[in-house]
Amino acid sequence: MIKLSSIVLAKNEEKNISGCIKSQLNCIDEIIVIIDDSTIDNTIEIVNSFPGVRYELVKWMGYSKTKQFGISLTSNQWVLWIDADEVITTALSNELNDFKNSNPVCDAYSLPRIANFLGRWIKHSGWYPGRIIRLFNKSKVKFSEKDVHEGLITNGNIGQIKNDLEHFTDPNIKHYFEKFNYYTTLAAEELNKNGKQFRITDIIIRPFFFFIKLYVLKRGFLDGIQGFILAIFSSAYVFVKYCKLWELKNNINIKE
Repeated sequence: MIKLSSIVLAKNEEKNISGCIKSQLNCIDEIIVIIDDSTIDNTIEIVNSFPGVRYELVKWMGYSKTKQFGISLTSNQWVLWIDADEVITTALSNELNDFKNSNPVCDAYSLPRIANFLGRWIKHSGWYPGRIIRLFNKSKVKFSEKDVHEGLITNGNIGQIKNDLEHFTDPNIKHYFEKFNYYTTLAAEELNKNGKQFRITDIIIRPFFFFIKLYVLKRGFLDGIQGFILAIFSSAYVFVKYCKLWELKNNINIKE
């Protein structure tokens, strides 16, 4: 029988971490929470309230290296990577237990992920099923070095898990924009590092067509008012990301 470990990265996740851990208790054999040492809320106390759940307080090394460190702490060959604002559904938990009694033919497996944005499950807008590789044989994969949207890389076959992982991504607009500035900066820095040149069309045409892609082509209009807001915010993300690239290219550093 296969035993599963999980790794969870957490920083100031007192609102989410309990639900994340509880959802794993019936299917994960070893739960390891990697907590950023700059955390100032009650994340550690909440994790400590779960017997058998282990945590490590670490200095942030970036998403890829921190997750790789988390994998090094696991004692089982098969690992599930899950974020603190994600929850394993009952159906997914049952499927993972079936997996533990199987003979895997692939080195890694992707999961469909459904996101809750401003109180609505987003089923279109290019977000669903949003498959991501999360279940893997740790000796057969590695994390990419990307600063944004880092993922797992494997040369082996990738299977598919059927049931959804729930992602409570943005409960309110304040939360969305708290992440917005940080991630647009990382994205711009990555573009710059990869040698991307800024063009004026990046801030005139790209945002517009990104909105059309999400709201029309990806049928975001079927996601109600949240779908419209998501398309607008996402196009703004593209706009700001390329504005920050322009800023980097021109070495603009105005003191606050």
